[in-house]
Amino acid sequence: VNNAGTPGTRKPIPPADFARQDEAFWQRLLSVNLVGPYRCTVAAAPHLAESGGAIVNTASLAGVLGNPGRNAYAASKAALISMTKSLACEWAARKVRVTAIAPGYIRTPMVAALEREGKANLSLVRQRIPIGRLGRSDEIASVAGFLASDAARYVTGSVVVADGGWMSFNQPGTAHPAVDGTPADELARPEPGDAPRVIVVTGAANGIGRAIAERFAANGDHVALIDRDGEALGKAIEALGDGHLAIEADIGSEQSVADAFAQIAARFGHVDVMINNAGIADLFKPAMDQDSSDLGRVLDVNLAGAFMCAKAALALMQGRAGMILNMGSINSFLPFAPRHAYGASKAAIDILTRCFAAELGQKGIRSATLAPGYIRTPGVAALEQSGKIDGAAIRKRIPLGDMGRPEDIAEAALFLASPAASYINGGILYVDGGWTSFGNAGPASDGGQ
Repeated sequence: VNNAGTPGTRKPIPPADFARQDEAFWQRLLSVNLVGPYRCTVAAAPHLAESGGAIVNTASLAGVLGNPGRNAYAASKAALISMTKSLACEWAARKVRVTAIAPGYIRTPMVAALEREGKANLSLVRQRIPIGRLGRSDEIASVAGFLASDAARYVTGSVVVADGGWMSFNQPGTAHPAVDGTPADELARPEPGDAPRVIVVTGAANGIGRAIAERFAANGDHVALIDRDGEALGKAIEALGDGHLAIEADIGSEQSVADAFAQIAARFGHVDVMINNAGIADLFKPAMDQDSSDLGRVLDVNLAGAFMCAKAALALMQGRAGMILNMGSINSFLPFAPRHAYGASKAAIDILTRCFAAELGQKGIRSATLAPGYIRTPGVAALEQSGKIDGAAIRKRIPLGDMGRPEDIAEAALFLASPAASYINGGILYVDGGWTSFGNAGPASDGGQ
């Protein structure tokens, strides 16, 4: 874990004071924040290569968003993010995964000292963060723990932003009302409850959705499974045993969604986590061969359906903390032609997540996007068998050399919905084997051959 870093100064240099940002200042920051992690990574690599391993770099929100007066620090962290991705692609063949965390404002001893000395107004900082507080060091440690674990075996090249929703808030004014003093959750992790949570999973009868339902059930939670495939849904709920609920519904229908959540309310009384997993593929036809109804059906399910389910779940989260997890895709910002409708729906889902984060954070409700790459599901197998996708070519485009498993996504979902991800709000986690980090021409791997 490459965590060492320096801001260069305990107070940001005024933007106009470029005289203090000389070559020696830049070299010092780059030496510690970029060259240092590179040296440590190269030194560690031979010891990781035999059995694989994980490298986690601590970047910063400053490496993702501009930070006036902190030119060298921000540039060094952006450079570290880029190096994370390039190393992830190069070392994937060794089964060495490389990821990064981009923390927002964290209550470290240095930040606390700045507040005591009157050099930082943390009250204003808190008002800029949707959840209304700085993060804790243990919240960043728990993200690093997940990224370094076997549960994240298909995560490489990903940059996890843990900022309480800072990056999702994009309007004038405050993201959270002013609070008196230091919030208790900023000083110590709240005591976890021991009651089973209520988890709602759409598209839960097969593939990724079923794996997610099974993982949460194994965790001791109550799961409400929603799917329009009644036969498969029956098999899924039977495998889970008692304490769960199966609902046959079409989330593309507002009335069907309302009826489904009425059943959830009657059975459980509330919802803790809403997982919008249901989605449909588009027609794989050129744009000129599609009409608005083709686009509309995909958006009805993948976007409007997710919104309606989130809205219904929020009504059952009133007065309690909660979490909305939306299923994105590697298509979100790297669209595949001619999959226009699907890509548009997934890009929209990610922004919807951020809107939720900005609006609902102050109510104690987090949101996040989970973006799978190519996963070996029955749906993907059907696309390959029908010739709509080239499985061999896809595997060669993935740095880790193979498609993921539904269980990989289930583990990521469990993490994002857990207290271990309590400072992730509005962020996106790519579980794609490095797909979105690869920008070269030619293959990313030998595809397992």
